[in-house]
Amino acid sequence: MSEVLAAISTSVIEGNLNDCVKLTQEALAAGMAADTILDNGLMPGMDYVGVEFKAGNMFVPEVLRSARAMQGAMDLVRPLLSATGASMTGKIILGTVKGDLHDIGKNLVAMMCEGAGFEVKDLGKNIEPDAFVKAVKEFEPNIVGMSALLTTTMRSMEHTIKALEEAGLRDKVKVMIGGAPVTQSFADQIGADGYASNAASASEMAKKFAKA
Repeated sequence: MSEVLAAISTSVIEGNLNDCVKLTQEALAAGMAADTILDNGLMPGMDYVGVEFKAGNMFVPEVLRSARAMQGAMDLVRPLLSATGASMTGKIILGTVKGDLHDIGKNLVAMMCEGAGFEVKDLGKNIEPDAFVKAVKEFEPNIVGMSALLTTTMRSMEHTIKALEEAGLRDKVKVMIGGAPVTQSFADQIGADGYASNAASASEMAKKFAKA
């Protein structure tokens, strides 16, 4: 790995937004391809963050800093990837379900999925089942990710899956769910394809779904 790519990875791991943006600008100015910067600089840094987060060696504030550094660089790289037609890992829609206004976990998943090379459409919070259906029709993602932080809103996940079924879209996407009260058994019960207990696991699961 070149020195600049190693430095970009380090800036992501350390959550240094200014360095990450500056190094990415320098790499682009030197003629380095946007997909090389993403695949060999930004993504390895975010992968390391994900591993450390899962192991309990990094915590949410640190991961958020890393994700923001990554996003700062992605703002420079993304338009160039689109222009060259470089393929992303996949496309994912994320949203906190109807009735739920919590979004820190979902935002972290969005950042880590973007760090894994996904094109992410974040619908936000308090998202109706019909809004998920509309977004799937328009965005044509590989994956739909839903978050709920309240036991009272978990059923909205089931309603959303049913809405996707009724629209004839269920077999076109993998559905993964997460959030504090959510469990694997609940995922099985409502017919979700997967459950992730944290943002790093969600990103890993999304990568596996995209390759399937």
